[in-house]
Amino acid sequence: MRVLITGAAGFLGSHLAERFLRDGHQVVGLDNFVTGHPDNIAHLIGRPGFEFLQHNISTYTFVAGPVDGVLHFASPASPVDYLEHPIPTLKVGALGTHNALGLAKAKGARFFLASTSEVYGDPLIHPQTESYWGNVNPIGPRGVYDEAKRFAEAITMAYHRFHGVDTRIVRIFNTYGPRMRPRDGRVVSNFIVQALMEEPITIYGDGSQTRSFCYVDDEIDGIVRLFHGGDPDPVNIGNPDEYTVRQLADLVVELTGTRSTIVHRALPADDPRVRRPDITRARSLLGWEPHVAVREGLARTIEYFRSLRGSDRMAPKIRA
Repeated sequence: MRVLITGAAGFLGSHLAERFLRDGHQVVGLDNFVTGHPDNIAHLIGRPGFEFLQHNISTYTFVAGPVDGVLHFASPASPVDYLEHPIPTLKVGALGTHNALGLAKAKGARFFLASTSEVYGDPLIHPQTESYWGNVNPIGPRGVYDEAKRFAEAITMAYHRFHGVDTRIVRIFNTYGPRMRPRDGRVVSNFIVQALMEEPITIYGDGSQTRSFCYVDDEIDGIVRLFHGGDPDPVNIGNPDEYTVRQLADLVVELTGTRSTIVHRALPADDPRVRRPDITRARSLLGWEPHVAVREGLARTIEYFRSLRGSDRMAPKIRA
């Protein structure tokens, strides 16, 4: 197959490109480096079967030659990023998804949307099943991301129903691992970087809010299974093991051996109190479930961030 991956220089996009290449497929990677980084795909440049286009999918997009799959992973995906880039976040969820769907339609390709557990908002049911419609504040600060993804799901289903495009939708829960961007505001990367730099570890709120953390290898395996199999309805891919944010901080302190202290800051607006996927559908439809325990995955991720110490990427971001 020959597939196009938008957001290919991002955390998940780069791992996905690597997996498709390893499976013997050709990959056209596309990214404009708003939040992706060239280092994530440096090892793929020049590799047979890999092409790269520096381009913004939210603008007119042309890809020469046949394309069998379009996997749309382009978007800021952390609160720091989408609060800093609110308009590009909305555009890539709306215009970018529209352009990617149009390309899939023109090429007769399967379309795969990377959606998110954020479509559930601050959920009123727990754990979250795919049938839950969510509890989202459309005008809150997080709405630029939540509603962009909800629109992306809606237009994907419209193209499937009206144009007959073969589509897939994955709802990704908190994923972590090598190639996460330091200082991106996600809880795992924040805690690890702060611990390695022996800075105070910042918990927002009292730390009782919960998250479910899926290691990147497991997440990519579920995504690939859904791309090749599955059906058009959304599928949760995430780890149902649930941790409080405080438990995660304590585990990072233990595994890094840091002397960092834990400090508390005010909880951001609309921050979800709980997050845990019901993966019944992924198990029955795809035969998928995660295998990497959080302790093991964190140890691997810590080693990745250790390798970045001394680089500019680990330095605190200076805001004007």
